[in-house]
Amino acid sequence: QWNDWVYRGNWEYAVETLHRTNNFPEFTGRVCPAPCESSCVVGINREPVTIREIERTIAEEGWRQGLIVPQPARKKTGKRVVVIGSGPAGLAAAQQLVRMGHEVAVLEKNEQPGGLLRFGIPDFKLEKTVIDRRLEQLRAEGVVIRTGVRAGRDVTMEQLRSEFDAI
Repeated sequence: QWNDWVYRGNWEYAVETLHRTNNFPEFTGRVCPAPCESSCVVGINREPVTIREIERTIAEEGWRQGLIVPQPARKKTGKRVVVIGSGPAGLAAAQQLVRMGHEVAVLEKNEQPGGLLRFGIPDFKLEKTVIDRRLEQLRAEGVVIRTGVRAGRDVTMEQLRSEFDAI
């Protein structure tokens, strides 16, 4: 569907549709090896669809046009969640949870958030400013990120329960 919205020049719908299934298309659009492209049925008659390039383009155009903005929850649930690790899975979980109205804190053992995105992928594949841009959005949505904290070592489960309000 988002391919069709791009074809029609409707970037707003393309951004919205893509984000329904991918929290961070600008990450996957840069680092995914795109094995699906060689399986694309369009490749029978012509060049296959370059899905990762389209994802990246939609995301970057969305940022450029101001279509990707914080989406804080309209209603709070009163529930609190701690996510351990700020890699792509942890950040996606944190974003989904905070948008549902939960209070969310992310604990990261490293000095900066991003996990594998920041420390495992070189800049020529994924610029760190791209990660930082998303982190700003998550913080604006209400996600609290604490770095330099090793869950189970630096902080116990009981401390998580009692310290959450201080996070």
